[in-house]
Amino acid sequence: MLLKVHPENPSQRQIKRVVDTLQNDGIIIYPTDTVYALGWSIENHKAKERVSKIRQEKKKDKNYSLICNNLSQVSEFVKPMDKSTFKLLRHNLPGPFTFILPTNHKFPQYYNSKKKSVGIRIPDNNIPLQIVEEMGAPLMTTSLRFDDEIQEYLADPEMIAEKYEKVVDIFVHGGLGNLEPSTVIDCTQDTPEVIRQGIGEIKE
Repeated sequence: MLLKVHPENPSQRQIKRVVDTLQNDGIIIYPTDTVYALGWSIENHKAKERVSKIRQEKKKDKNYSLICNNLSQVSEFVKPMDKSTFKLLRHNLPGPFTFILPTNHKFPQYYNSKKKSVGIRIPDNNIPLQIVEEMGAPLMTTSLRFDDEIQEYLADPEMIAEKYEKVVDIFVHGGLGNLEPSTVIDCTQDTPEVIRQGIGEIKE
């Protein structure tokens, strides 16, 4: 189903409709401040196989990320951050960044994974932020963009809908997207390291 949502001022009725779908094991495509992405509830344990099929991937336990709406919610799923890491996140979020952080005991309880780290995103886009706020829990997410090739149609919601609308439960049309992904910073070691340079320029 195609759902056109105002990117600056999303309708609360539309947001609730999206959340109802997510809470019933649905999968959505939605806009971020970078590329359009696939999203599903952190409690949807059946999503991995379906998402892998949509992305045409054989590996089902990919490095998915969490979409959160504030740092307080981030802290529920990761180990306590030192002052410098917290400052780094505070200065750059919301924004086009993915910070890889060590998970705490709560993450595998919610999401059936043995991974010891997870990517964290707080995008500068009202649509996913309001979805997460209404749901009261983070979104698991992965981009539609394949890492080894640039697919220009992925910035055009009309073309995305043509290809993917029938394989997800809701396609959230929130305007033109970007082709460039988020900048990824690994914060699992003593010194943060940029492991993928994307649209975001980090502020120290």
